[in-house]
Amino acid sequence: MHSVIKVDLGSQSYNVCVRSGGLQDLGTLMGDLNLGKKVLLVSNQSIFRHYGEAATAALESAGLEVSSCILPPGEQYKTLNSIQKIYGAALANRLERSSTMVALGGGVVGDMTGFAAATWLRGINVVQVPTSLLAMVDASIGGKTGVNHPLGKNLIGAFHQPRLVLIDPDVLKTLPGREFRSAMAEVIKYGVIWDAELFGKLENCQRLDQMRYVKADLLAEILSRSCQAKADVVSKDEKESGLRAILNYGHTIGHAVESLTNYKVINHGEGVAIGMAASSRLAVELGMWDAECDRRQSALIEKAGLPAKLPAGVDVEEILNTLQLDKKVQDGKVRFVLPVRLGEAAVSDRVDGNVILQVLREML
Repeated sequence: MHSVIKVDLGSQSYNVCVRSGGLQDLGTLMGDLNLGKKVLLVSNQSIFRHYGEAATAALESAGLEVSSCILPPGEQYKTLNSIQKIYGAALANRLERSSTMVALGGGVVGDMTGFAAATWLRGINVVQVPTSLLAMVDASIGGKTGVNHPLGKNLIGAFHQPRLVLIDPDVLKTLPGREFRSAMAEVIKYGVIWDAELFGKLENCQRLDQMRYVKADLLAEILSRSCQAKADVVSKDEKESGLRAILNYGHTIGHAVESLTNYKVINHGEGVAIGMAASSRLAVELGMWDAECDRRQSALIEKAGLPAKLPAGVDVEEILNTLQLDKKVQDGKVRFVLPVRLGEAAVSDRVDGNVILQVLREML
């Protein structure tokens, strides 16, 4: 498996390299980009245990000076406190403006490392080496970085594009089943909002709930098509002033549910699946897309072993209140991404609160 996808952002353009066994080429690929001598490798304990040695060896073999910062795993550690730890390691190891932070891990590690790199010395290089399928198809591409505030997800952050994204599918062999399913939510999202052909290929697969049922050629296609979709959208709208908002399909309600359950009941992809189910129903209610497409999306969510109902104990009125804190609120109006047809979505701020409540109550 080997492909290169370009994220075209003028002087800030970079490549997403998808290559099996690519972790051992990390130092060489970085050397070609002239990213300074000093590298701070940021990871979490469980990922570092599996891949820290290989990543460090790859960097050192290219003549780079490597230090590391190992954080505890989990969304609940995606805080400014963890950022302080990264800053401490950057200071202790005398990182300079020409130095590079390397994020080795899932979306949480990637978001935090990106934010630390965006703000340390007013901005240094960052390289993303995602180790979860979710981070590979989504978080590592596009330059969105940040941490959570106690009252909402990703409220503190910055846009800071990486210099390189290296995706090695071989590292997915240690990915837990729940994490694989979580990522399938983002893959289904791309099928709905951008790539109808990808949606069809997912429909043709017998099972999507465990990686062992996904053949290598389909996995290659999932990675390259998802990365291409993200690259296409980000290249057209880097700072989310228009088109890029469609990448938030399923995220508005999904983030609210994640936040209200303290990130402990459902994970990110499960939240997105619930959000997609809700947004799809809203689009049907508003006459924007048809019930048959809604049924097909529901079938894919189910096939991926993802939830389409709200977790027990969540108050639908509370969800409505939390939506007002969403980053995408404009002039007090919540903006929803709603599907129009397979491969196309639109953003609307005309969704009535009563309709939202009605759909959410049906999902209890």
